[in-house]
Amino acid sequence: MPPGLAPGASTLRAWASASFVGARHIFPCALAAGEAEPMRRALQERLGALEWRLPGHIVADVLVECGRDPRTLRIEILTVED
Repeated sequence: MPPGLAPGASTLRAWASASFVGARHIFPCALAAGEAEPMRRALQERLGALEWRLPGHIVADVLVECGRDPRTLRIEILTVED
């Protein structure tokens, strides 16, 4: 994680479509300093470019959003079972 970004307790939500079964992993994050939007863009780019290695799972999508509070972000990672 970048300096100044503190991830909070994660939440796991089951997810399924007609073809896949997986989960949404949600990580609320607090910013110690700086602006949320530049951090959001940088994290979206960085996390989206990673080659994830999760045995039995595939990372299908990564989303980084600004929170309601200007010093918060929300990272959501969608995984599907392999």
